[in-house]
Amino acid sequence: MKAIDTELLTKYYGSKRGIADVSLSVDKGDFFGFIGPNGAGKSTTIRTLLGLISPTSGRASVLGNDIIKDKTKIAASVGYMPSESAFYNGMKVRDILAFCAKMRGLDCKGEAKKLCERLELDMSRRVNELSFGNRKKVSIVCALQHNPELYILDEPTSGLDPLMQREFFDILKERNQNGATVFLSSHVLSEVAKYCKSAAVIRDGGILVSDKVDSLGHTGVKRVSLRTSSALPKIAGIKDLKTENENTNFLYSGDIKALISELDRISFEDINITDPDLEEVFMHYYAKEDN
Repeated sequence: MKAIDTELLTKYYGSKRGIADVSLSVDKGDFFGFIGPNGAGKSTTIRTLLGLISPTSGRASVLGNDIIKDKTKIAASVGYMPSESAFYNGMKVRDILAFCAKMRGLDCKGEAKKLCERLELDMSRRVNELSFGNRKKVSIVCALQHNPELYILDEPTSGLDPLMQREFFDILKERNQNGATVFLSSHVLSEVAKYCKSAAVIRDGGILVSDKVDSLGHTGVKRVSLRTSSALPKIAGIKDLKTENENTNFLYSGDIKALISELDRISFEDINITDPDLEEVFMHYYAKEDN
């Protein structure tokens, strides 16, 4: 059984596109990164999977449960953290956590206390007194305290300082090692490259690529560094072009022999062609196509 399985999942808001023909498969026990620029469709996909909004067409299941027929079962099995959370002002952190647990019919006091200690979150503070980063921690504990089978986390680390980000991912790795599935939406490419086993890139509402992270690093894309005072000829397949003084760098997806043949038309002193790091590979998919 897949943790998440979608086929041609589509959501339109009137005539405006949310997502279109999203086909995605996430294995149980995976640590899955879902990346793309703002407005790409990450949050729409997540909200559709959770039954918070209805799809226009297509189908999807979460832990074997249909997203339309089995919304209650999905809600009981998932720890969801939205990109932005709102809480009742005046409530203390411990009361918010207890309220969230009670909505599930659970007592999570012990686990909530452990998580708050690890994240350095004061349970006695009122939520309206908290910084943005500490309110983010409240959202994290709400999503994690009931030890669900599946975590769906929408850009969870924004607002967290680097130490808390590291602690947060340590917690997720522990949960994942114990069998839980993590589905992490992010536009921080380094997070996905460092922590995820698999990843999908979404842009303009559609999936561009989905694979094991290790496999995504072998796309045939090359990082080219060139020392030249000449302007580059127009070459198909060049991305992320940067020029400073006489140093030119770019990503290239295409035939290397064809590239060398084109570059032979200009004068250059030195050239270096290497495999890019994984974050650069993600950027190759992440960036808009050149017009």
